[in-house]
Amino acid sequence: MDKRTQAYYAKRIKEQAKELGFDLCGITSPDPPPHFNNYIEWLSEGFHGNMEYMNKERARNCREDPKNIFPECKSIIVLAENYYLSDDVSCEDQNNIGKIARYAWGKDYHNLLSLKLEKLVDFIEVLTKKTVKHRIYVDTGPLLERELAQRAGLGWIGKNTMLINPDIGSWTFLAEVMLDLKLPYDKPYLVDRCGSCTLCIDSCPTKAISIDTRGIDSRKCISYLTIEHKGLVDLDKRSFVDDWLFGCDICQEVCPWNHRFAQTKDDINKKEALTALNLSELLDMDEEQFSKKFNERPIKRTKRVGLIRNASLILSNNRSDEAFEALSKCLEQDLDPIVRAHCAWAIGQTKHKLAYKTLKKAYESEKDLLVQKEILDAIGFKQLVSGC
Repeated sequence: MDKRTQAYYAKRIKEQAKELGFDLCGITSPDPPPHFNNYIEWLSEGFHGNMEYMNKERARNCREDPKNIFPECKSIIVLAENYYLSDDVSCEDQNNIGKIARYAWGKDYHNLLSLKLEKLVDFIEVLTKKTVKHRIYVDTGPLLERELAQRAGLGWIGKNTMLINPDIGSWTFLAEVMLDLKLPYDKPYLVDRCGSCTLCIDSCPTKAISIDTRGIDSRKCISYLTIEHKGLVDLDKRSFVDDWLFGCDICQEVCPWNHRFAQTKDDINKKEALTALNLSELLDMDEEQFSKKFNERPIKRTKRVGLIRNASLILSNNRSDEAFEALSKCLEQDLDPIVRAHCAWAIGQTKHKLAYKTLKKAYESEKDLLVQKEILDAIGFKQLVSGC
Protein backbone atom coordinates (compact mmCIF):
# COMPACT_ATOMS: atom_id res chain seq x y z
CA MET A 1 0.00 0.00 0.00
CA ASP A 2 1.47 3.37 -0.99
CA LYS A 3 1.68 6.35 1.38
CA ARG A 4 -1.04 8.24 -0.47
CA THR A 5 -3.52 5.42 0.11
CA GLN A 6 -2.46 5.14 3.76
CA ALA A 7 -3.05 8.86 4.27
CA TYR A 8 -6.49 8.59 2.63
CA TYR A 9 -7.45 5.70 4.91
CA ALA A 10 -6.30 7.60 7.99
CA LYS A 11 -8.33 10.66 7.00
CA ARG A 12 -11.50 8.63 6.43
CA ILE A 13 -11.03 6.69 9.68
CA LYS A 14 -10.73 9.91 11.68
CA GLU A 15 -13.85 11.29 10.00
CA GLN A 16 -15.76 8.13 10.86
CA ALA A 17 -14.54 8.24 14.46
CA LYS A 18 -16.02 11.73 14.70
CA GLU A 19 -19.30 10.46 13.24
CA LEU A 20 -19.39 7.74 15.91
CA GLY A 21 -19.12 10.34 18.69
CA PHE A 22 -15.42 10.35 19.50
CA ASP A 23 -13.98 13.79 20.14
CA LEU A 24 -10.35 12.97 19.44
CA CYS A 25 -8.62 10.44 17.21
CA GLY A 26 -4.94 9.88 16.55
CA ILE A 27 -2.72 7.11 15.23
CA THR A 28 0.56 5.88 16.66
CA SER A 29 3.00 3.01 16.32
CA PRO A 30 3.06 -0.22 18.34
CA ASP A 31 6.61 0.58 19.46
CA PRO A 32 7.55 -0.03 23.12
CA PRO A 33 6.67 2.95 25.35
CA PRO A 34 9.74 5.07 26.19
CA HIS A 35 8.59 5.59 29.78
CA PHE A 36 8.04 1.94 30.64
CA ASN A 37 10.78 2.05 33.29
CA ASN A 38 8.77 4.70 35.16
CA TYR A 39 5.90 2.25 35.30
CA ILE A 40 8.16 -0.49 36.67
CA GLU A 41 9.47 1.91 39.35
CA TRP A 42 5.87 2.77 40.25
CA LEU A 43 5.12 -0.91 40.74
CA SER A 44 8.30 -1.49 42.75
CA GLU A 45 7.27 1.24 45.17
CA GLY A 46 3.99 -0.58 45.79
CA PHE A 47 1.97 2.37 44.52
CA HIS A 48 -0.46 -0.01 42.77
CA GLY A 49 -1.83 -1.12 46.15
CA ASN A 50 -3.57 -4.47 45.96
CA MET A 51 -4.16 -4.27 42.19
CA GLU A 52 -1.89 -7.26 41.71
CA TYR A 53 -3.17 -7.86 38.19
CA MET A 54 -0.99 -4.91 37.14
CA ASN A 55 2.14 -6.62 38.44
CA LYS A 56 1.71 -10.01 36.78
CA GLU A 57 4.44 -11.01 34.34
CA ARG A 58 2.18 -11.10 31.29
CA ALA A 59 0.70 -7.68 32.13
CA ARG A 60 4.18 -6.19 32.47
CA ASN A 61 5.36 -7.79 29.23
CA CYS A 62 2.37 -6.51 27.27
CA ARG A 63 2.76 -3.00 28.61
CA GLU A 64 6.47 -3.13 27.78
CA ASP A 65 5.73 -3.94 24.15
CA PRO A 66 2.22 -3.82 22.59
CA LYS A 67 3.32 -6.45 20.07
CA ASN A 68 3.43 -8.94 22.93
CA ILE A 69 -0.36 -8.62 22.89
CA PHE A 70 -0.78 -8.58 19.14
CA PRO A 71 2.38 -9.49 17.15
CA GLU A 72 0.83 -8.53 13.79
CA CYS A 73 0.07 -4.98 14.96
CA LYS A 74 1.25 -2.22 12.61
CA SER A 75 -0.79 0.75 13.87
CA ILE A 76 -2.74 1.74 16.96
CA ILE A 77 -5.71 4.07 16.67
CA VAL A 78 -6.22 5.98 19.91
CA LEU A 79 -9.56 7.64 20.58
CA ALA A 80 -10.96 9.88 23.28
CA GLU A 81 -14.57 10.70 24.08
CA ASN A 82 -15.65 13.54 26.32
CA TYR A 83 -17.95 12.55 29.19
CA TYR A 84 -18.26 15.82 31.07
CA LEU A 85 -21.70 16.68 32.43
CA SER A 86 -22.31 19.82 34.45
CA ASP A 87 -23.21 19.27 38.10
CA ASP A 88 -26.50 21.14 38.17
CA VAL A 89 -28.15 17.78 38.86
CA SER A 90 -28.21 17.11 42.60
CA CYS A 91 -29.90 15.14 45.36
CA GLU A 92 -32.39 16.82 47.65
CA ASP A 93 -30.87 15.81 50.99
CA GLN A 94 -27.31 17.14 50.87
CA ASN A 95 -26.60 15.85 54.40
CA ASN A 96 -27.18 12.20 53.63
CA ILE A 97 -25.54 11.63 50.26
CA GLY A 98 -22.36 10.22 48.82
CA LYS A 99 -20.83 11.74 45.70
CA ILE A 100 -20.05 9.81 42.53
CA ALA A 101 -17.23 10.56 40.10
CA ARG A 102 -18.52 12.02 36.84
CA TYR A 103 -17.36 9.15 34.68
CA ALA A 104 -19.82 6.86 36.49
CA TRP A 105 -22.90 9.09 36.21
CA GLY A 106 -24.10 7.32 33.08
CA LYS A 107 -24.07 3.79 31.68
CA ASP A 108 -20.89 1.70 31.69
CA TYR A 109 -18.56 3.29 29.15
CA HIS A 110 -16.69 0.02 28.55
CA ASN A 111 -19.73 -1.44 26.80
CA LEU A 112 -20.77 1.74 25.01
CA LEU A 113 -17.33 2.49 23.56
CA SER A 114 -16.63 -1.13 22.66
CA LEU A 115 -19.70 -1.12 20.41
CA LYS A 116 -18.44 2.03 18.71
CA LEU A 117 -15.01 0.51 18.20
CA GLU A 118 -16.53 -2.55 16.55
CA LYS A 119 -18.43 -0.23 14.20
CA LEU A 120 -15.20 1.58 13.44
CA VAL A 121 -13.48 -1.72 12.57
CA ASP A 122 -16.42 -2.64 10.31
CA PHE A 123 -15.98 0.70 8.56
CA ILE A 124 -12.23 0.07 8.11
CA GLU A 125 -12.87 -3.33 6.55
CA VAL A 126 -15.38 -1.84 4.09
CA LEU A 127 -12.95 1.00 3.36
CA THR A 128 -9.98 -1.29 2.72
CA LYS A 129 -12.06 -4.06 1.14
CA LYS A 130 -10.40 -6.73 3.26
CA THR A 131 -10.59 -8.44 6.63
CA VAL A 132 -8.47 -6.56 9.14
CA LYS A 133 -6.98 -8.35 12.11
CA HIS A 134 -7.50 -6.25 15.20
CA ARG A 135 -7.78 -5.94 18.97
CA ILE A 136 -9.97 -3.40 20.73
CA TYR A 137 -9.50 -2.08 24.26
CA VAL A 138 -11.47 0.26 26.50
CA ASP A 139 -9.41 0.25 29.68
CA THR A 140 -9.66 -3.53 29.48
CA GLY A 141 -6.17 -4.59 28.44
CA PRO A 142 -2.54 -4.21 29.51
CA LEU A 143 -1.74 -1.05 27.54
CA LEU A 144 -0.23 2.19 28.82
CA GLU A 145 -3.06 4.01 27.11
CA ARG A 146 -2.35 7.55 28.28
CA GLU A 147 1.15 7.29 26.91
CA LEU A 148 -0.25 5.93 23.64
CA ALA A 149 -2.67 8.88 23.54
CA GLN A 150 0.18 11.33 24.04
CA ARG A 151 2.17 9.63 21.28
CA ALA A 152 -0.88 9.83 19.00
CA GLY A 153 -1.03 13.61 19.53
CA LEU A 154 -4.18 13.71 21.67
CA GLY A 155 -2.65 15.76 24.49
CA TRP A 156 -0.07 15.72 27.25
CA ILE A 157 -0.03 13.82 30.52
CA GLY A 158 -0.62 16.31 33.33
CA LYS A 159 0.76 16.40 36.84
CA ASN A 160 -2.35 14.55 38.02
CA THR A 161 -1.47 11.77 35.50
CA MET A 162 -4.56 12.55 33.41
CA LEU A 163 -4.35 13.08 29.66
CA ILE A 164 -5.14 16.76 29.02
CA ASN A 165 -6.19 18.06 25.64
CA PRO A 166 -5.89 21.83 25.14
CA ASP A 167 -9.31 22.04 23.47
CA ILE A 168 -11.50 19.87 25.72
CA GLY A 169 -9.53 19.31 28.94
CA SER A 170 -9.25 15.92 30.66
CA TRP A 171 -12.83 14.67 31.08
CA THR A 172 -12.34 11.91 28.50
CA PHE A 173 -12.60 8.17 28.11
CA LEU A 174 -9.75 6.55 26.19
CA ALA A 175 -10.00 3.60 23.80
CA GLU A 176 -7.70 1.84 21.37
CA VAL A 177 -7.90 -0.21 18.19
CA MET A 178 -4.80 -2.25 17.33
CA LEU A 179 -4.64 -3.06 13.61
CA ASP A 180 -2.52 -5.19 11.30
CA LEU A 181 -2.92 -2.28 8.87
CA LYS A 182 -0.11 0.22 8.31
CA LEU A 183 -1.30 3.81 8.66
CA PRO A 184 0.62 7.09 8.93
CA TYR A 185 1.45 8.03 12.53
CA ASP A 186 0.51 11.36 14.04
CA LYS A 187 3.10 13.54 15.71
CA PRO A 188 3.26 13.06 19.49
CA TYR A 189 2.17 15.89 21.76
CA LEU A 190 5.50 16.95 23.23
CA VAL A 191 4.59 20.23 24.95
CA ASP A 192 3.92 20.13 28.69
CA ARG A 193 1.34 22.86 29.25
CA CYS A 194 0.87 22.39 32.99
CA GLY A 195 3.64 24.93 33.50
CA SER A 196 4.21 25.90 37.12
CA CYS A 197 0.61 25.09 38.15
CA THR A 198 0.28 22.68 41.07
CA LEU A 199 -3.43 23.05 41.83
CA CYS A 200 -4.14 19.33 41.42
CA ILE A 201 -1.31 18.43 43.77
CA ASP A 202 -2.20 21.07 46.34
CA SER A 203 -5.91 20.22 46.27
CA CYS A 204 -5.59 16.47 46.73
CA PRO A 205 -6.79 15.96 50.33
CA THR A 206 -4.80 12.76 50.78
CA LYS A 207 -1.55 13.99 49.19
CA ALA A 208 -1.63 11.07 46.78
CA ILE A 209 -0.01 12.94 43.88
CA SER A 210 3.76 13.29 43.74
CA ILE A 211 5.18 16.46 42.20
CA ASP A 212 8.56 14.78 41.69
CA THR A 213 7.50 11.66 39.80
CA ARG A 214 4.13 12.77 38.39
CA GLY A 215 2.74 9.58 39.79
CA ILE A 216 -0.08 8.66 42.13
CA ASP A 217 0.21 6.53 45.22
CA SER A 218 -2.95 4.50 44.76
CA ARG A 219 -2.95 3.53 48.42
CA LYS A 220 -3.80 7.13 49.28
CA CYS A 221 -6.06 7.86 46.32
CA ILE A 222 -9.77 8.22 47.08
CA SER A 223 -10.71 6.64 43.75
CA TYR A 224 -8.62 3.59 44.54
CA LEU A 225 -9.91 3.28 48.10
CA THR A 226 -13.56 3.50 47.08
CA ILE A 227 -13.39 1.37 43.92
CA GLU A 228 -10.36 -0.87 43.56
CA HIS A 229 -9.52 -1.61 47.19
CA LYS A 230 -11.28 -4.70 48.48
CA GLY A 231 -12.01 -5.64 52.05
CA LEU A 232 -11.31 -3.60 55.17
CA VAL A 233 -10.08 -0.04 54.74
CA ASP A 234 -7.11 0.72 57.00
CA LEU A 235 -8.07 2.76 60.04
CA ASP A 236 -5.79 5.66 59.19
CA LYS A 237 -7.31 5.97 55.70
CA ARG A 238 -11.01 5.86 56.49
CA SER A 239 -11.33 9.60 56.85
CA PHE A 240 -9.79 10.01 53.36
CA VAL A 241 -13.10 9.03 51.79
CA ASP A 242 -14.81 12.17 53.10
CA ASP A 243 -18.11 12.32 51.14
CA TRP A 244 -16.95 10.40 48.05
CA LEU A 245 -18.97 7.22 47.61
CA PHE A 246 -17.49 6.09 44.29
CA GLY A 247 -14.33 7.61 42.85
CA CYS A 248 -13.10 11.19 43.13
CA ASP A 249 -12.92 14.17 40.76
CA ILE A 250 -11.01 16.73 42.81
CA CYS A 251 -7.78 16.81 40.76
CA GLN A 252 -9.82 17.32 37.58
CA GLU A 253 -12.27 19.80 39.07
CA VAL A 254 -9.48 22.20 40.04
CA CYS A 255 -7.57 21.92 36.75
CA PRO A 256 -7.57 25.29 34.91
CA TRP A 257 -7.78 23.52 31.56
CA ASN A 258 -11.08 22.00 32.61
CA HIS A 259 -12.34 25.31 33.98
CA ARG A 260 -11.72 26.95 30.63
CA PHE A 261 -12.49 24.24 28.11
CA ALA A 262 -14.72 21.53 29.63
CA GLN A 263 -17.61 20.87 27.25
CA THR A 264 -20.89 19.38 28.42
CA LYS A 265 -21.68 16.07 26.76
CA ASP A 266 -25.12 16.47 25.22
CA ASP A 267 -26.03 12.81 24.77
CA ILE A 268 -26.03 11.93 28.46
CA ASN A 269 -29.59 12.00 29.74
CA LYS A 270 -29.60 14.09 32.90
CA LYS A 271 -32.70 12.30 34.13
CA GLU A 272 -30.70 9.08 34.27
CA ALA A 273 -27.55 10.65 35.73
CA LEU A 274 -26.50 9.32 39.12
CA THR A 275 -24.53 12.21 40.57
CA ALA A 276 -24.96 11.14 44.19
CA LEU A 277 -26.83 8.52 46.22
CA ASN A 278 -28.79 8.46 49.47
CA LEU A 279 -26.58 6.66 51.98
CA SER A 280 -29.29 5.42 54.35
CA GLU A 281 -31.12 3.82 51.44
CA LEU A 282 -27.91 2.13 50.30
CA LEU A 283 -27.41 0.49 53.69
CA ASP A 284 -30.86 -1.05 53.35
CA MET A 285 -30.20 -2.45 49.88
CA ASP A 286 -29.91 -6.21 49.30
CA GLU A 287 -28.01 -7.95 46.49
CA GLU A 288 -31.00 -8.14 44.16
CA GLN A 289 -31.82 -4.46 44.60
CA PHE A 290 -28.16 -3.53 44.11
CA SER A 291 -27.90 -5.50 40.86
CA LYS A 292 -31.12 -4.04 39.50
CA LYS A 293 -30.35 -0.41 40.37
CA PHE A 294 -26.78 -0.43 39.05
CA ASN A 295 -27.22 -2.75 36.09
CA GLU A 296 -24.97 -1.62 33.21
CA ARG A 297 -23.38 1.08 35.36
CA PRO A 298 -19.73 1.39 36.45
CA ILE A 299 -20.81 1.44 40.10
CA LYS A 300 -21.32 -2.32 39.97
CA ARG A 301 -17.53 -2.64 40.03
CA THR A 302 -17.43 -2.13 43.81
CA LYS A 303 -20.05 -4.84 44.31
CA ARG A 304 -22.65 -4.34 47.01
CA VAL A 305 -20.17 -4.91 49.84
CA GLY A 306 -17.78 -2.22 48.65
CA LEU A 307 -20.47 0.39 48.08
CA ILE A 308 -22.12 -0.11 51.48
CA ARG A 309 -18.69 -0.12 53.11
CA ASN A 310 -18.03 3.28 51.50
CA ALA A 311 -21.45 4.56 52.56
CA SER A 312 -20.80 3.64 56.19
CA LEU A 313 -17.48 5.50 56.13
CA ILE A 314 -19.23 8.66 54.96
CA LEU A 315 -22.00 8.26 57.54
CA SER A 316 -19.43 8.21 60.31
CA ASN A 317 -19.50 12.02 60.06
CA ASN A 318 -23.29 12.23 60.16
CA ARG A 319 -24.87 12.97 63.54
CA SER A 320 -28.51 12.50 62.47
CA ASP A 321 -30.82 9.89 63.96
CA GLU A 322 -31.58 8.63 60.46
CA ALA A 323 -27.92 7.85 59.79
CA PHE A 324 -27.50 6.17 63.18
CA GLU A 325 -30.57 4.00 62.67
CA ALA A 326 -29.37 2.92 59.22
CA LEU A 327 -25.94 1.99 60.55
CA SER A 328 -27.41 0.15 63.53
CA LYS A 329 -29.76 -1.90 61.39
CA CYS A 330 -26.94 -2.79 59.02
CA LEU A 331 -24.67 -3.81 61.90
CA GLU A 332 -27.38 -6.06 63.29
CA GLN A 333 -28.67 -7.62 60.07
CA ASP A 334 -26.13 -7.51 57.26
CA LEU A 335 -24.63 -10.87 56.33
CA ASP A 336 -21.21 -9.56 55.29
CA PRO A 337 -18.61 -9.10 58.04
CA ILE A 338 -16.82 -6.32 56.10
CA VAL A 339 -20.03 -4.31 56.08
CA ARG A 340 -20.72 -4.95 59.75
CA ALA A 341 -17.14 -4.07 60.69
CA HIS A 342 -17.30 -0.66 59.02
CA CYS A 343 -20.76 0.03 60.42
CA ALA A 344 -19.44 -0.66 63.91
CA TRP A 345 -16.59 1.78 63.41
CA ALA A 346 -18.92 4.40 61.95
CA ILE A 347 -21.34 4.11 64.88
CA GLY A 348 -18.48 4.73 67.26
CA GLN A 349 -17.45 7.81 65.27
CA THR A 350 -20.95 9.33 65.35
CA LYS A 351 -20.82 9.75 69.16
CA HIS A 352 -24.56 9.16 69.16
CA LYS A 353 -26.18 8.88 72.59
CA LEU A 354 -27.15 5.25 71.86
CA ALA A 355 -23.80 4.27 70.31
CA TYR A 356 -22.41 2.42 73.33
CA LYS A 357 -25.62 0.50 73.99
CA THR A 358 -25.95 -0.49 70.34
CA LEU A 359 -22.34 -1.64 70.02
CA LYS A 360 -22.45 -3.58 73.30
CA LYS A 361 -25.54 -5.44 72.15
CA ALA A 362 -23.94 -6.21 68.81
CA TYR A 363 -20.76 -7.49 70.48
CA GLU A 364 -22.71 -9.94 72.61
CA SER A 365 -24.16 -11.67 69.54
CA GLU A 366 -21.35 -11.16 67.02
CA LYS A 367 -19.44 -14.32 66.00
CA ASP A 368 -16.95 -12.89 63.53
CA LEU A 369 -13.58 -11.99 65.09
CA LEU A 370 -12.95 -9.13 62.68
CA VAL A 371 -16.23 -7.46 63.56
CA GLN A 372 -15.69 -8.09 67.26
CA LYS A 373 -12.37 -6.27 67.05
CA GLU A 374 -13.95 -3.30 65.27
CA ILE A 375 -16.62 -3.09 67.98
CA LEU A 376 -14.02 -3.19 70.73
CA ASP A 377 -11.96 -0.52 68.98
CA ALA A 378 -15.06 1.62 68.47
CA ILE A 379 -16.10 1.78 72.14
CA GLY A 380 -12.91 0.81 73.94
CA PHE A 381 -12.30 -2.56 75.60
CA LYS A 382 -12.07 -1.14 79.13
CA GLN A 383 -15.35 0.68 78.73
CA LEU A 384 -17.03 -2.49 77.50
CA VAL A 385 -15.88 -4.74 80.33
CA SER A 386 -16.57 -2.10 82.98
CA GLY A 387 -20.01 -1.32 81.60
CA CYS A 388 -19.35 2.43 81.92
